[in-house]
Amino acid sequence: MSQELTIKNKGLLKVIEERPLSELIKPLVNEIHLFDTFIAGASRVADLTVFDRLHSGDKLSLRREVSKFDDQAILILNEAGEKLGYIPEKDEQIFARLMDAGKLLIARVTDLELKGSLVKVSIGIYLVDY
Repeated sequence: MSQELTIKNKGLLKVIEERPLSELIKPLVNEIHLFDTFIAGASRVADLTVFDRLHSGDKLSLRREVSKFDDQAILILNEAGEKLGYIPEKDEQIFARLMDAGKLLIARVTDLELKGSLVKVSIGIYLVDY
């Protein structure tokens, strides 16, 4: 008996070779809606033009940021990595615990209101499950 690996389905191998891994895994990713809230501190962002490039449905990154003022702070970033604000302190405790336990959370923009220097961005928070 030969010790060689024989590939019987070359069509499947071709599909795998032609696509990046992220495209192959994408159908296996499930975003579970957890909560609706808003971006706190959005009006205090140094460059308010970051909100001009934001649209409903945009995916936002969440990153833990431990500070001397709030040891459970969660920073919200756009796809370019620019700071948009934070999860409100009243809502952050459970999400901080999930993130500290290694769970991947993201946010998606659900509504955006820009009136001069007043910025209100509503978001949904999602658990990314594989």
